[in-house]
Amino acid sequence: MNIQFPPSGCATIFEDFDWAASPLGLQSSWPPELKTLTSVMLGSLQPMLIVWGPEQTTLYNDGYAAMCGNRHPAAFGKSFQSLWHDIWDQVEPIISAAYAGQGTSMDDIQFTMHRNGYPEETHFAFSYTPVRDPWGSVLGMFCACTETTSEVRARRVQDDLKERFMQVFELSQGGIAMLTSKDHVFEYANEEYYAMIGVGREIIGKTVADAVPEVIRQGFIGILDGVFKTGDPFIAKNLPVKLNRGPEGEEQNRLIDLVYQPTRSAEGCITGILVQARDVTALRAEEKHRELLAYELGHRLKNQLAMVQAIASQTLRYAPDMQTARTNLSDRIAVLSRSHDAIIEGGTGHSRVGDLVGQMTAIHDNPDRPRILVAGPNMTVGSRPALSLSLILHELATNAVKYGALSSPDGRVTLTWRVGGPYRDRFKLEWKETGGPPVSKPEKEGTGSRLIRAGLNGTADCQLSIDYEADGLRFSISADLAGFQKEH
Repeated sequence: MNIQFPPSGCATIFEDFDWAASPLGLQSSWPPELKTLTSVMLGSLQPMLIVWGPEQTTLYNDGYAAMCGNRHPAAFGKSFQSLWHDIWDQVEPIISAAYAGQGTSMDDIQFTMHRNGYPEETHFAFSYTPVRDPWGSVLGMFCACTETTSEVRARRVQDDLKERFMQVFELSQGGIAMLTSKDHVFEYANEEYYAMIGVGREIIGKTVADAVPEVIRQGFIGILDGVFKTGDPFIAKNLPVKLNRGPEGEEQNRLIDLVYQPTRSAEGCITGILVQARDVTALRAEEKHRELLAYELGHRLKNQLAMVQAIASQTLRYAPDMQTARTNLSDRIAVLSRSHDAIIEGGTGHSRVGDLVGQMTAIHDNPDRPRILVAGPNMTVGSRPALSLSLILHELATNAVKYGALSSPDGRVTLTWRVGGPYRDRFKLEWKETGGPPVSKPEKEGTGSRLIRAGLNGTADCQLSIDYEADGLRFSISADLAGFQKEH
């Protein structure tokens, strides 16, 4: 009696097949193992395959037929090699192992098939199981398998999308980190984030509390808990935070722009928090300095007429004739104009200390009877420190002309600068006034004094002192040489 199967494509082929002309012969002569496996195969929805006998005759069900492409139905009942001739070099070792009694199981194997008339990458999960008779001889092979090509492609798309997101995160100007679970475990952080919290920390796989413990007492864990619980994002600008990010792990005060954004699963459950943070400490300092410069510009503009008047008076007082006076006055006003251009433009490129001093003396001193005595190397200075130094020198000179040594005919200023420090790693400048009227510390600090006390912008370590001594003002300033000469 022939085996009966539910109606299907392969079941119909099976019923109509000329078994007498097949190496398997009539169904009535089949061994019970083949009959049982065929019944299981044709009744199953999972793709299944039987390879039987020395000729490796191939039988399969509808699920496997879909994997054969255009080779179905011609491949049914033919040899396994004729079905997969294009990938036989990969398949033959596996089928040979099965016929030798060794099963093989793989979660993913890749083939380049031509089953539809063109090359295509395919992926399969399968298990080849040898089938034996009661005496242990291998009669054939039974395979249950699944094509995973679409899943692999979908996974690649997801991986590619994730990789692109990671690239975006890495290229971001701010720090980005991914936290997972209610314990806020670091899953990812870009280089900017590491730079913000301090390079050298090992944070991946650790909780925020363990990886950055100094933020616990500052309330950040509570903020993260609130975002995870409520799903409401947290956004803050210019948020002060103390981070142990110094060379020796010392605490530093920083300002950050911070966003905590909850992330959700496909079902809408909160699974973690996306952290976006940007260290704006230097930016805010720069803005503050610019505000100071703006105030200084206003202060200087208010004194513009007084300065021009002082220049004109000094020039006319010492000029031997009107033509010389006219030439000197024009030159000095031009120097004043260039000085203000430098302030407005913010400084471009390297300058030299001697040039900045020369601009100041050209405005405030008489080259024929100099009262500002200068000495120092004509060393380079970066654009940002150059602008600060130029403003400081002009402010000191203006105050000296108005109230200090240069307001008296016998007054003098000694201006010196040098490279010093134990490692010759610092720029040092001193301004000493003598011979002028008695000076005293002003009761109220003006914009000019605030600009002087702001120091040299762009340097990491700037120290200064202002002493109102009986015989004249004493001013000194010292800064790290690397920052002083760095082009910002």
